[in-house]
Amino acid sequence: MQVNTMTTLKDFGALKSLSKELKQKEEMRKAAEAERKRREQETQREADLFRRSIGEVKPLAAHGKAGHTPAPPPPVARQRQADEEAALKESLSDEFSVDTLLESDEALSYARTGIGSDVLRKLRRGHWVIQGQLDLHGMRTDEAREALGEFLRETGKRGWRCVRVIHGKGLGSVNKKPVLKNKVRNWLVQKDEVIAFCQATAPDGGAGALMVLLKAQS
Repeated sequence: MQVNTMTTLKDFGALKSLSKELKQKEEMRKAAEAERKRREQETQREADLFRRSIGEVKPLAAHGKAGHTPAPPPPVARQRQADEEAALKESLSDEFSVDTLLESDEALSYARTGIGSDVLRKLRRGHWVIQGQLDLHGMRTDEAREALGEFLRETGKRGWRCVRVIHGKGLGSVNKKPVLKNKVRNWLVQKDEVIAFCQATAPDGGAGALMVLLKAQS
C-alpha cells in the first residue's frame, strides 16, 4: 500500500510540473503577441504622422519632356588598334641613320649587339647558302621600302637564314648617287630579325648588293 501511495505522489508531481511548464509557455506566447501588436500600432502611428505632416500627395502632371539618356561612348576598335600598332612596329623610317653602327671596313658591315665577329667573317665568305633574293632595281624609295618589308615578312614565314638584297650601285640615278644603297642599310638595321649584313662578294653583286643574315626560327 505504501508503494502505491508513492507512485501516486510521483505522478501528481509530474502533472503539476507539466501544468506549470504549459502555463509559462502560454504566458510567453501572450507576451510575444502583445509585443507584436505594440510594434504594429507603433508603425501605424508613425505612418499616420508622416501622412499628416506632408499633407495630400498628388502625382505630377506630365511635362512633355523626353528623358535624356547620355549616348554611350563609341566602341573601341581593338582589332584596328592592334593592326595599326603592328604596322607601326613593322614600319621603316628614313630618318634613322646606320652610319654610326657600321664597321669601318670598306664593305660597311653590320652585326647586332651580341653577334660575334666570326659571324660577319663567315657571312662575307659565303658560309650560308643564299635562300632567296630581292631586287630593288628601278624602284622609287617608297616602293623599295614596302617591298623590303614584305620580303622580310616572307623570309620569316619560310624560315630562311640568309638572303641577298640587290639595291644597285646607283649608276642610273640622279647625280649617279646610290640612294637605295644607303636607305636599304638604314632599313635593315631597324628590323629585329636582321642580325647581320655585309656587302656581297663580286660574283653575288659586289657593291650593288647585300648579304643579309636573319635570326634562326625557334
